[in-house]
Order: sequence, then structure tokens, then C-alpha cells
Amino acid sequence: MLYNCGMKKIVLASGNAGKLAEFKSILDDYEIISPSDLGIKFDVDETGSTFYDNALIKARALFEICKLPTLADDSGICVDALGGAPGVFSARYSGGTDKDNNAKLLAELKGKASRAAHFSCCIVYYDGTRIVSATGDTYGRIIESEDGEGGFGYDPIFLSDDLGVTFGRASAEEKNKVSHRARALAALREKLGALAKS
Repeated sequence: MLYNCGMKKIVLASGNAGKLAEFKSILDDYEIISPSDLGIKFDVDETGSTFYDNALIKARALFEICKLPTLADDSGICVDALGGAPGVFSARYSGGTDKDNNAKLLAELKGKASRAAHFSCCIVYYDGTRIVSATGDTYGRIIESEDGEGGFGYDPIFLSDDLGVTFGRASAEEKNKVSHRARALAALREKLGALAKS
């Protein structure tokens, strides 16, 4: 059973304050903490070929350190005309900054008829024996130049089908309602709830 007494403590394999807040907000039946809350410095090489592989690598590695249930996610942007690239290499696509990544992606798409793209996220829960995973996607297209100062990463060049504006122009609240991570978290919450009742 996931519950013994009180809220189940789960360690999130991230030190990102915004991500931690989002996980806490959606998985509010659980006590979500970060490695730093336990005095752990956590960093692991993401060597997987899929978002699931990388999330599982991080979840397992963190579990081996803290011996508590863990959560880890991996995500990125996948562009149809580039065969799904940059995908798992999204964060390190250019080897430089977010601006450099955006510039490289825009250059790669120059002259391409299709600019369809989606953000994808996979989240993995691991408790030493059980693995529970969930995915979420959000669809749109890559515009021709940056628009908006909000968000991070590819947000200024991703025009959301759901919102009709780039993630760079959307508020955090608007983005979080339709984001790939929010959708993956909602799906994971349902699975963890079913696991707790089994």
C-alpha cells in the first residue's frame, strides 16, 4: 500500500523550485520533497534514448541514495519535420543557452513546409520494486522568431494549439493548465491513487 499513516513522502529528482511547486500542487495527497531537503546533492547522467529511459534512470539512482519512493521526469520538444528531434537532447541541443537552442531549431526548420511540434513529458514513480509511469503531450507549431519573454527553453517559439499564443506569451497559470508536465502529472495521480487502493 502507498499509505501507512499520514501523507506518503516522495522525493522528486529535481532542485527546480518551480517544478517542485507544480508537483506539490497536483500531487497534493503526497508530501513531495527535494533531494536538498534531505541534504542530498543529486546529479546523474541522462544516457537514455527516450524520455521514459531518462526518467527511470534518475528515479532509480535517487532511490538508491535516499531509500524513499522517488519521482523523476524527463521532457523535451519534438518536431515532426526533424523526425522528432531535438527530443531527449532538447536541453543540450546546441550545447549552449536556451537562446542558442532556439536559434539552432529555427535554422534547422528554415524552408520546411511543416512546423508542427509537441512537447512531451514522461514521469516515473519508483519505490524499489514498483515502477509507475505516465506521459503527457501538448501540441502546437514552431513560429519563425521568438515571441514573448515568459517561460523558458523553447517557450518563446512554441505556438500552443490550446492557447493560441506562444508559451512565451502565456501566463504561468495558463501554461500549466495545458502543459505536457501538468497532463503527465494528472495521469500519474490517477495511477498512484489506483495503486494505493490495490
